[in-house]
Amino acid sequence: MKNKIGPLPRPIIFLNTVLLVAFSLPAFAFKVGLVLDKGGKDDKSFNSAAYQGALKAQKELGIELKYVEATDNNLLENMHRSFAKKDFDLIIGVGFAQADAVKKVAAQDLSEKFAIVDGEINAPNVKSLMFEEHEGSFVVGVLAAMASKTGSVGFIGGMDIPLIRRFEMGYRAGVLHQNPKAKIVTNYIGITGEAWNNPAKAKELALSQFNQGADVIFVAAGASGSGVFDATEEKKKLAIGVDSNQNWMKPGFILTSMLKRVDVAVYDTIKAAKEGKFTGGVERFGLKSTGIDYALDEHNQKLITPEMKKRAEEIKSQIITGKIKVPDFYKTKK
Repeated sequence: MKNKIGPLPRPIIFLNTVLLVAFSLPAFAFKVGLVLDKGGKDDKSFNSAAYQGALKAQKELGIELKYVEATDNNLLENMHRSFAKKDFDLIIGVGFAQADAVKKVAAQDLSEKFAIVDGEINAPNVKSLMFEEHEGSFVVGVLAAMASKTGSVGFIGGMDIPLIRRFEMGYRAGVLHQNPKAKIVTNYIGITGEAWNNPAKAKELALSQFNQGADVIFVAAGASGSGVFDATEEKKKLAIGVDSNQNWMKPGFILTSMLKRVDVAVYDTIKAAKEGKFTGGVERFGLKSTGIDYALDEHNQKLITPEMKKRAEEIKSQIITGKIKVPDFYKTKK
């Protein structure tokens, strides 16, 4: 006669159930908080690049991503502190204006990890992501001088701050390196954060520069840049975009875009933190690391001649090897 095995005692059934549930639970996701500035994730420039890098990390690395847009700089500290209190694994601030907020909140909670784009903070739990904007600006300055038919080009900056002065200085040096007789017209949209989101003022300044004889304008003004692009199309001139590849916004009227690979820096920082390889300190991205470059694609390939491309690559090589010393506003302030 065969032994019959009866039902398992209830405690064992309960234990098995608990084990099954435990093994079916997903692992806790790596949480990333992204604090964007006034331009927001749709500025098609600096913030958009950071957001795209974080989205890529969400898709490829399986992180949990939350983002906020700071409509007022006075809110920045509270935004960072809120992410910290909710135990986010990495908190990223986008823009120099967030430096004070990140520095303060990071000092209050050394167990939290922070990163900031364009802000240099000396703290063990903060990664500062810095870019050599002047190098890329020099390259597009050379291209602007080569594309100009009038010998006059323009520069329109957003907020008048050292960072944007750095763009201007590099651009000016590149233009004059290619054409020592070139004329360069310069304007800034404003002295407050509103300058990053004022396309109407940007368009007004661009039209004025075109009327003064400029036929190529490099704009470094966040979301305000769309106003320059509208003026460029209206006057059938050329513009140079910034940060992200903006060639697609007005095909045939955007000579190129000075790429600042914020998307790559943000993605790489998230990846390192998730893998337990996060380190504080400053990381710099320039032409050598391809963190800075100029854009060439189907939208502007007819505008960049083989001669221009060859010259741009020569200039890049000379900057990387040190043959060309690009002036840096941070160092000269002149």
